[in-house]
Amino acid sequence: MKINEKGHMTVGGCDCVELRERFGTPLYVFDEEKIRAMMGLYRETLAEYGEGKVYYASKAFSCKAIYAIAKQEKIGADVVSGGELYTALSAGFPAEDICMHGNNKLPREIEEAVESGVGRIVVDSLSEAELIEEAAKARGKVQKVLLRINPGVEAHTHAYVQTATPDSKFGFSVADGSAKEAAKRLLELKHLRLTGFHYHIGSQIFEKESFAVAAEKALAFAAEMKRAFGFETEELNAGGGFGIWYAEGDPALGEEDYRAFLRALFGAVTAGCGRYGLKKPRLMIEPGRSVGAEAGVTLYTVGAIREIRGVRKYLAVDGGMFDNPRFCLYRSKYTAVLANRAGEKPEELVSVAGKCCESGDLIGVDMNLPKANRGDLLAVLSTGAYNYSMASNYNRNAVPPVVFVKNGEARLVVKGQTYEDIARNDLLPEDL
Repeated sequence: MKINEKGHMTVGGCDCVELRERFGTPLYVFDEEKIRAMMGLYRETLAEYGEGKVYYASKAFSCKAIYAIAKQEKIGADVVSGGELYTALSAGFPAEDICMHGNNKLPREIEEAVESGVGRIVVDSLSEAELIEEAAKARGKVQKVLLRINPGVEAHTHAYVQTATPDSKFGFSVADGSAKEAAKRLLELKHLRLTGFHYHIGSQIFEKESFAVAAEKALAFAAEMKRAFGFETEELNAGGGFGIWYAEGDPALGEEDYRAFLRALFGAVTAGCGRYGLKKPRLMIEPGRSVGAEAGVTLYTVGAIREIRGVRKYLAVDGGMFDNPRFCLYRSKYTAVLANRAGEKPEELVSVAGKCCESGDLIGVDMNLPKANRGDLLAVLSTGAYNYSMASNYNRNAVPPVVFVKNGEARLVVKGQTYEDIARNDLLPEDL
């Protein structure tokens, strides 16, 4: 955190108090240089392995501007819906650099992906494979696909963001043989070209050994597919899941830590290929949270302050679960700062409450802050991933605007909603 001579917190060289004056609150603020730095770090480190591709996991934060930056930084994008695909394409992002995900892709989404020419579609069910086959056949195409496998690696993370445990809605299990059966079927379909395998073991992972173990299991499966069907994987997509700092107790990772994650993965892939007699595949990774989370800050204005003697003190802000539902969903921890008094020492533990008509509408509990007053500017750190992207209109609250800041300049990249935007699709039948 940087503090200027006025005692105000700054992001990307911009005074947070001035950002409030210009754009209001709540407000999502992103440090563009941090986003670019992380994209570049992954791209440059992956080059040490050899042939590969970084795909930004845009479910973490999706808008036209982020796709434009990813294009400039020469990385790909993974999308998980027709809406994300449309946004990327409308920003001029090249379709061949897009990887399409989803455990239940709709027929329309599959048709849009094939029609637009996305580089890869990750197959997550056999019924989906048949839909891709039909869409590709109708357009005279052969669509490249990856098979999503579940290697059964349990990363130490929240249960709701683990994706490779035996009980998961994602992927085909290696252990029960369904992944092998799926691979056999994909190799039979004439308008699909299986290029390799995809797996993803979860999110907010700090143990680099998890990535190595998952790679070993994926390569063991690839070796089995070579023996069974004569198929040698050309590509291996290891997903993402690299952890970031949110609050006290989380490791504060630097560039070398993230490089270490990748190097552990590289080492495991290289060793596994040697062990099983496989050619080194083209390696793909899909970082999302670690690209944008720490680059993002959400600004709020403090409103009502309520102290329940002997129980708790609440600071209410003008945002809440409609712009950040992660505490409600996961009990996620955050760090908060009074951005207009950033140099002052904390002196009390408070709970930060939102404005929604919901008892569980909290941003965080036991947050250590100076004694706050109505009108103070509260900054919640590390909100650049899964905040805007999970925002809603609960209680008909408006989704806040997004600004990118860089070298002391702020640019609006997503307009804040108006009341008219919220009610735009409402219809009032004549008899009402």
